[in-house]
Amino acid sequence: MSLIHPTALIDPLAELDSSVAVGPYSVVGPDVRIGAGTTIGAHCVIEGRTTIGRDNRIFQFNSLGAIPQDKKYAGEPCELVMGDRNTVREFCTFNIGSPGDQGVTRLGDDNWIMAYVHLAHDCQVGNHTIFANNSQLAGHVHVGDWVILGGFTVVHQFVRLGAHSMTAMCALLFADLPPFVMCQGQPAAARSMNYEGLRRRGFSSERVAAVKSMHKALYRDDLTLEQSRERIAALVEATPDCAQDVSMMLDFLAQVSPQRGIVR
Repeated sequence: MSLIHPTALIDPLAELDSSVAVGPYSVVGPDVRIGAGTTIGAHCVIEGRTTIGRDNRIFQFNSLGAIPQDKKYAGEPCELVMGDRNTVREFCTFNIGSPGDQGVTRLGDDNWIMAYVHLAHDCQVGNHTIFANNSQLAGHVHVGDWVILGGFTVVHQFVRLGAHSMTAMCALLFADLPPFVMCQGQPAAARSMNYEGLRRRGFSSERVAAVKSMHKALYRDDLTLEQSRERIAALVEATPDCAQDVSMMLDFLAQVSPQRGIVR
């Protein structure tokens, strides 16, 4: 039995693995490549230079690979690249990249994307993230691994969200959100660190304690950003197990734009 519904329109130039399933009335364009085990629901449009990996589950009524919502776009060969084992629920819109950046919008592996999520051009999303309903990312946003976005989160263009960070429902981000930080509000303000999430991911008590010290340096001791970085760097001497976490935080803070700053 064919896995392609007879009402689906698949361009002859599209490259679909023989195990890909496509539902009723979906449309797949000529520059699309889809890996083994991926399922496409009904009434989806997948177009542009779009590459989708293995074992993704894409529900009905999604638009993937449309041109960016950027008036400067003039037909350049930009892309949308999705990894493996992602779940994409209904009514999501993922656009291709733009020539003003890398030209690629990217979604990694094992992400859980709920309904009505928008990934604008040139967004770079890591692995194991959860985007709740109506999360909206403007262009050029970078999202690290294990990030959780609460429903109706809105992220301004060029903002970065560090790994293991989390937003509350209806958060509005105009500044970078450092790793591990939980935020809330419009504009978003830092509330705590994502301690429970870290424990669920197997962080030792020593590593969690180091994250608490990072929070204190960034938000509790009235330090400048440079002073906070120095305090955080010194944590490795007392807790060698946290070296990777400290390095990730310092790398993130080193790239913070003075004009944008971090969520405070």
